Amino acid sequence: MPHIDILHNLKNKIYKPIYFLMGEETYYIDLITDYIINNVLTDAEKAFNQTILYGKDSDITDIIHAASRFPMMANNQVIVVKEAQNLKKIENLIHYAEKPLNSTMLVINYKYKTLDKRKKLYKVLQKTGVIVDFKKKYENEIPAWIDSYLKHKKVEIEPSASILLAEYLGVQLSKISNELDKLILTLPKGETKITSKLIEKNIGISKDYNVFELQKALGKKDVLKSNRIINYFAQNQKNHNITMVISLLYSYFIKVLNYHFIKDKSPRNVAVTIKINPYFISDYKTAANNYSIKKIFAIISYFRTYDLKSKGVESLNTNAGELLKELIYKILH
Repeated sequence: MPHIDILHNLKNKIYKPIYFLMGEETYYIDLITDYIINNVLTDAEKAFNQTILYGKDSDITDIIHAASRFPMMANNQVIVVKEAQNLKKIENLIHYAEKPLNSTMLVINYKYKTLDKRKKLYKVLQKTGVIVDFKKKYENEIPAWIDSYLKHKKVEIEPSASILLAEYLGVQLSKISNELDKLILTLPKGETKITSKLIEKNIGISKDYNVFELQKALGKKDVLKSNRIINYFAQNQKNHNITMVISLLYSYFIKVLNYHFIKDKSPRNVAVTIKINPYFISDYKTAANNYSIKKIFAIISYFRTYDLKSKGVESLNTNAGELLKELIYKILH
């Protein structure tokens, strides 16, 4: 079940007796847990009916005893277990999960790990509660996530600015959301749009030396600008991780490849088919004109090769900056 459906049900007071929230992406685990802690019970009810436990200080027996109690002067009680990945014998939770109390909301935060889907506990939780595996986002999914997050805050962002942030902030959603909230606070009164200039001013990311500008330069086969940007990356490797750069460029060239195969190249169809902002269609058209299908297949092969090299495969003594320079040279020539 997507996080948005869980939150929708909670807001409509449709409760489940168990919420087992697990996985690498902790942002949604915290988001759902915080909503339950802050909204299910009134302040008066919380004193007797809300308990927060920690996995390293608890055991399954403690949790089952707490969850098996009935609420006092309230319809529900809330039991939250944080850091549940530290619990021993988590599989013993099945003794409660098979017949949970409907008046209890047991929230399990099982971060950075997942239950084995083949085990009985997982299958029981699917029937009696909510169990969700929140997976990390891929690098190329982050710009769209940024757009969606800001839209809910009634704030816009320049397409190039969302790519700029994605490159700089990585894939940790809690970190990204914190930075976006800070940017919203810096918006001048009456303004509702985040720009590259605002990002450069408040976060320190260069609006001229970033992956988005590199993509544009490569698409145009602008050798001078491409080399200028990649040299900057090589000198600032901390802020321009080679894995992130390769991932975003890979996503870009896959879209250029897909552009080649689109029969109906009307702006709306192109935007929908390759999932890009219509604002960038002319950039993809230019890139498709500059790179044949055969050349793009070769470029995709380069990405795989240099991703392996960046991890030490057949390239033990070459630093990431030099690898990026080699990669860009091969793309352009």
